[in-house]
Amino acid sequence: MPFFQSHQLSMGVQLFALAADLARDFDGTLQAVAKTGYRTVELAGYHDRTATQIRLALDAAGLSCRGIHVQPDPVAGRSGPSLNGDIAAIITDSRALGTTDVILPIFLMPRRFVAPAGADRIRTLRAAGEALVADDWKYIADFLNAKGRELQSEGLRMGYHNHHFEFAPLRGGTTGFDILLRETDPSLVFFELDVGWVMGGGSDPVDMLQAHQGRFAKMHVKDVVPSTNPDFEGGVAPTEVGSGMIDWRRLLPAAYAAGVRDFVVEQEPPFAGPPIDSLAKSFAYLNQIETA
Repeated sequence: MPFFQSHQLSMGVQLFALAADLARDFDGTLQAVAKTGYRTVELAGYHDRTATQIRLALDAAGLSCRGIHVQPDPVAGRSGPSLNGDIAAIITDSRALGTTDVILPIFLMPRRFVAPAGADRIRTLRAAGEALVADDWKYIADFLNAKGRELQSEGLRMGYHNHHFEFAPLRGGTTGFDILLRETDPSLVFFELDVGWVMGGGSDPVDMLQAHQGRFAKMHVKDVVPSTNPDFEGGVAPTEVGSGMIDWRRLLPAAYAAGVRDFVVEQEPPFAGPPIDSLAKSFAYLNQIETA
């Protein structure tokens, strides 16, 4: 049987790719997501709606929310609470949405970091990622532990989603991701492994899953073009799942064996056509893939 059917798993999708479509037609876009076959979604913002309004639209489309990406601080143009803001609002919204998983989608800005003059958010994040040192990653681990403790007391879970900066070598032969894994409490913090960014950082996601079984509860199912060269400065060149360099027949069973039970398709721009078509193509590939 195909992998997802044999394990009785549903496929989710990160709505970040559909931000423009959701802005034009929120309810219609969710209906289109459900029509492709996805049954769960992950939020990366509230699209100028309340959690209750989002839940009603998800229910109407036959979808459920399995997690929310919550920024550490408010981001211009992106609605929703932040982790350094109102934790009580995050707890209330999570319950309204019907999810238990709150995920930090990006590292914290390095302390004493000064953004380049005139830089947009992407350039600022790139410069900040390159400035991170071991003590910064330890600070992020402490932050995750503290927020995880607050959320756990309310029946919620704290997670962390990686990019490629986490895998850049640091002084002493370690990496930011090594530090996060070592310094976070497994009872308080889980990881959402973005395998596209792992490949972009020059690491093997299968090796990572096997070396740290039980730490990864979620996985971003993201493919990158075969010509991708690992680096820690630019982005990854995205493509539909099954059209890139990742061996999914090897990776999916390794993820399941390591404890991953929530598989979330994500693709970042640019898109060759409508983003919903790319997400539908990824679903079709994953829905039929068989593994050993």
